[in-house]
Amino acid sequence: MMTEEEGQPLPYVSEIVLKKRKIRDELAITRRTQLDLGKYGAKKSKKQSDVSDIKRPEQFIKEFRDRELDLIRMKQRAKRPKSMIPKLRSNLLFVIRLQGKNDMHPKTRKILYNLGMRKLFSGVFVKATEGVMEMLQKVEPYVTYGYPNLKNMKELIYKKGYARIDKKAVPLTDNNIIEQTLGKHGIICIEDIVHEIANVGPHFKEVIHFMGPLMLSKLEDGLIKGKKQPYKEGGDAGNRGDEINDLISKMN
Repeated sequence: MMTEEEGQPLPYVSEIVLKKRKIRDELAITRRTQLDLGKYGAKKSKKQSDVSDIKRPEQFIKEFRDRELDLIRMKQRAKRPKSMIPKLRSNLLFVIRLQGKNDMHPKTRKILYNLGMRKLFSGVFVKATEGVMEMLQKVEPYVTYGYPNLKNMKELIYKKGYARIDKKAVPLTDNNIIEQTLGKHGIICIEDIVHEIANVGPHFKEVIHFMGPLMLSKLEDGLIKGKKQPYKEGGDAGNRGDEINDLISKMN
């Protein structure tokens, strides 16, 4: 037996109203999709790319072989006679990491990390010692280095320099930050930092640790093509001498 509610007819809705509701609902769905893509599109595309980038067994094999080949070549470079290492004309070097990812052996990556270059196009000032030159020789295909002039060095520090405070990057815009950390070494302003690095002073290590690596800009003109050949042979890697300044100017 039907109840009174079940027996009542459905309210009449005109066809025009139904069409308007349909259009409204479609627009709402479209708008919601646009907002989702605008706010979360990058994350979703990253997830989708992660799925599409699932590696096949042959890719793992290739990467493993590339890493082992990298280790063999690194050992071969380490066995080069010291006479092949050019004589140093300055105690200060600026090193830029050009490449290196899946084809690097973990030992190669560790050397780059020890030099302070964890990311592509990161640059560091280093004191040119025999140990540092041996490290650079081992990772030569992945870096380029040379002698920075005072002008480029100052511009790099003023533009790209930052302090590492509590694991956070803080721009060097306040000399109080410098004095609080390095004041005990007589370094109280950014000019003192420039002087200490330029002269590879007694507190060079503390200053470099305080600043951290400098993140350079990626070249737009395609100067760096990913070659691992030495610079003197037409590639991008290795010792550039004074010509490192041209690269610094373009990447600063």
